[in-house]
Amino acid sequence: MVIAMVLFTVFKQFDGSRMAGSNHMAYSEFLQEVRNNRVKSAVIQEGQGGTDIVATMSDDRRVRTNATYLDRGLIGDLINHNVKFDVKPREEGSLLMTLLVSWGPMLLLIGVWVYFMRQMQGGGKGGAFSFGKSKARMLDENNNTITFADVAGCDEAKEEVKEVVDFLKDPQKFQKLGGRIPRGLLLVGPPGTGKTLLAKSIAGEAKVPFFSISGSDFVEMFVGVGAARVRDMFENAKKNAPCIIFIDEIDAVGRQRGAGLGGGNDEREQTLNQMLVEMDGFETNLGVIVVAATNRPDILDAALLRPGRFDRQVYVTLPDIRGREQILNVHMRKIPIGQDVSASIIARGTPGMSGADLANLCNEAALMAARRNARVVEMQDFEKAKDKILMGPERKSMVMPEEERRNTAYHESGHALIGKLLPKCDPVHKVTIIPRGRALGVTMSLPENDRYSYDKEYMLNQISMLFGGRIAEEVFMNQMTTGASNDFERATNLARDMVMKYGMSEALGPMVYAENEGEVFLGRSVTKTTNISEETMQKVDLEVRRIIDQQYGLARKLIEDNQDKMHAMAKALLDWETIDGEQLDDIMAGREPRPPKDFTPRTPNSGGSGTGGAPATKPADPCPRRHDGRLQPVSGAFAPRFSWQTALSACAGRPPASTSRWMSPASWASSTSRPIPFPTAAGTPTPPPPCAMPSNC
Repeated sequence: MVIAMVLFTVFKQFDGSRMAGSNHMAYSEFLQEVRNNRVKSAVIQEGQGGTDIVATMSDDRRVRTNATYLDRGLIGDLINHNVKFDVKPREEGSLLMTLLVSWGPMLLLIGVWVYFMRQMQGGGKGGAFSFGKSKARMLDENNNTITFADVAGCDEAKEEVKEVVDFLKDPQKFQKLGGRIPRGLLLVGPPGTGKTLLAKSIAGEAKVPFFSISGSDFVEMFVGVGAARVRDMFENAKKNAPCIIFIDEIDAVGRQRGAGLGGGNDEREQTLNQMLVEMDGFETNLGVIVVAATNRPDILDAALLRPGRFDRQVYVTLPDIRGREQILNVHMRKIPIGQDVSASIIARGTPGMSGADLANLCNEAALMAARRNARVVEMQDFEKAKDKILMGPERKSMVMPEEERRNTAYHESGHALIGKLLPKCDPVHKVTIIPRGRALGVTMSLPENDRYSYDKEYMLNQISMLFGGRIAEEVFMNQMTTGASNDFERATNLARDMVMKYGMSEALGPMVYAENEGEVFLGRSVTKTTNISEETMQKVDLEVRRIIDQQYGLARKLIEDNQDKMHAMAKALLDWETIDGEQLDDIMAGREPRPPKDFTPRTPNSGGSGTGGAPATKPADPCPRRHDGRLQPVSGAFAPRFSWQTALSACAGRPPASTSRWMSPASWASSTSRPIPFPTAAGTPTPPPPCAMPSNC
């Protein structure tokens, strides 16, 4: 655009160069100057555009004027006043120069626009601006180093695709018996399970060209581009046969075609139709195998899934414990690990993780080790990385008020207690009141083995465990907070699914009452009908309410019957902020929980983490004597770790876990003479010794 403007300016200057060096004068003024004898000579140029007059004045000044036609009276005036003049035709430019000056700027702008459009579309051949050229990236067989040895945790899926590799290596083995290889493989599985990696390993093992493209690369803003790109992609594949075409996220272009209402998806459907024809139409593509990946097979068009196109569906599921161990061994080859690292132990503690999750776990563990300037990655780095992934990152700078911190401790203790008492709950792995992510505290439960189905008792126990947090707030804090909102949502969804989907209600029987929650299409939603009456929905609501009330009552009874264990858990959380399964076992057995291996208290000034650092140390004298002989809790290192109630308990010689109610700081400040009841071993409240209340305690 800048070049065009510069050239246009040059042309305009060239066009006006003939008039350069002359001052313009009005025609009437020029006639007056002639009659006043102030003009010495003049040159009159006559042309199609009018008459130009260039005159030399008596003071040797040159002027220029224009007239629409040659005035005969002007000739007489020039003769009468002795002005030398000459009449000659105007010098016209060449036809080429005239066309260049007139049309040059416009042609230049068009050329610049065409150049940039070709650059944006990749240039080269392939039609107008190459819109129809395929965007598939070709990976040569010599550059693909990924093999089946790099794929772990999906042995069954590898066995399914090995036949494709054998066909590409030796097709005569199958053709002589009249067999044919599947023309298409559809890799189905959750995100992160290694579908793309498995497709690359097929090409790496077979040593054939590998074309890779995404399902969203077909459709552009112009109509017909998607179908043209499909044709171009298969043409390139035929030239390089035998080869593999890999279409990632094929659901972007292979969604089920609608019912014909509207027209918003015509371009996508046209692309899908062309793909169906190329995969199995009148022309058979021998040696071209299409491999596609998706995590939404339920929304793919039925014509795409029929035999002859995608003959075989390979399910790449989440790895089991053996598969996770194999995946961890693959990723641990890339990092230096310590002697204490065991892939089998990590695999047992990561149920439900995909291959991508395990790769992220190894990377996070390496970053944890790098932060502490270690030379190898140790087991503690993997544990911290797992906690970060499962529970969220620590919010180290957040310091909660003491009352809210204590409420969080009892809330999480309620979840943990129910999880330890009910038989079908997953074992509680760790409980923390360190804010992580969006939560103020987290209770993490991990199953001992991989779960593939859930029974009724397990789901009921899960509902009870979700209610443990709110019940603990009511029993021990006499309040309700918003922290249990997500617990209620999950419990309600579980109870409703038990009744409406899984047939686990004796009152309503084994029948599905849930509406179809599949993909909504315009033609289907117009004629959608409801098969559930209002009366039946009322029964469903009553049954859901019955399940929730029953499990809520069970959880409340368990918490009220085990208040001593609740106090012990809350005290341990307030003291150490994080407790693990072994410490929970000690509390449930009535023993003192073993101290954590390493602990650094989080203080408002330091903003440190609740884990890592030097071992915890307790002050030698939590209540030194004042000058008047009365006991006074100290501040400093003791105050951030323990609440003022804990300090008063230390003064009284009683553990805070044995108290059921606490006096607020405001009440204590207003009346220091009023004793705080501390139950003794016999159950009779005994007042503590007088203990002053510092403002920062």
